[in-house]
Amino acid sequence: METLKNKNILVTGGAGFIGSHLVDELISEGVKTIIVVDNFFLGKMENLVEAKNNFKNLVIYNHDAGDYGFMSEKISEHKIDIVFNLATKALPYSFTDPEDAFMVNVEIVSSLLKILRQKGYKTLIHFSSSEVYGSEEEGAISEIHNYGAKTPYAAGKAAADLMIQSYLNLFDLDIAVVRPFNNYGPRQNEGAYAGVIPLTIKRIINGKPPVIEGTGDQSRDFIYVKDTVDWTIEIYKNRNSRGMVLNIAGGESIKIKDIIGNICNIMGYSGEIENKPERKGDVFRHCADISLAKRLINFKPSTRFCDGIKETIKYYEKKCKSKNTID
Repeated sequence: METLKNKNILVTGGAGFIGSHLVDELISEGVKTIIVVDNFFLGKMENLVEAKNNFKNLVIYNHDAGDYGFMSEKISEHKIDIVFNLATKALPYSFTDPEDAFMVNVEIVSSLLKILRQKGYKTLIHFSSSEVYGSEEEGAISEIHNYGAKTPYAAGKAAADLMIQSYLNLFDLDIAVVRPFNNYGPRQNEGAYAGVIPLTIKRIINGKPPVIEGTGDQSRDFIYVKDTVDWTIEIYKNRNSRGMVLNIAGGESIKIKDIIGNICNIMGYSGEIENKPERKGDVFRHCADISLAKRLINFKPSTRFCDGIKETIKYYEKKCKSKNTID
């Protein structure tokens, strides 16, 4: 088993939703230093307030992680041992700038692989996305499911994953790929490019009706963000993960209309639901096969969806009280 104690860590996208929770967990593991590189496209400095208060050896750079020269310099300067790559731009950005939504994923991975091959650091833990699979074809989605990217974001993620696989085939590199399904929880972006859970909570708090796009029969496999972070740490520690792609998910498919109904019930909302046309590029069904992660790292999500949703609602309601609204 590997240890994170006294290691120098770099987290790309560390001011974002999942990244900031990972930073918090890394601190509790006794790391030596944490370097965050984030261009704050969706990341927020407020997500790192707790980390900054608890850990003096946290350095934050507002910069693009795809800049090879900058990343090479900082990885050398801070004597980085491990890179956790979470930097990306949200899926809905595909509709605004499809070219950049694709390229940002490829450029970041290209830079990190080049530096790793040059022995600039030892280990890369890369975050993929369940979106690379497209819609579920037949039964739960295993790691060998066909690629079926439906957006430039997903295509960029798939291209980055394939680049990693090609480097693993050619070079002796220490890499594991985390492929999380739909994360939810505190700090998830509720502004531009928000997902269905924070968007629904935000609309109810602000006195607006929730929105269902299409029939609402689209389904997703959700996992609570703190479970994702805990198992990302375990993936690093467990050498069985090396050279592997591992699905991290709840292993249960939940319809969007049921999620919205659940949130409405918890928040006491009984008003109308606004219907909008189905969003182009949406996958219809996702349910993960998590048997490989169970076998290799004893993976088991610990947070029930109903409990995670309640904690998530509490977070946004508390945030609303402090600001009188959610912007």
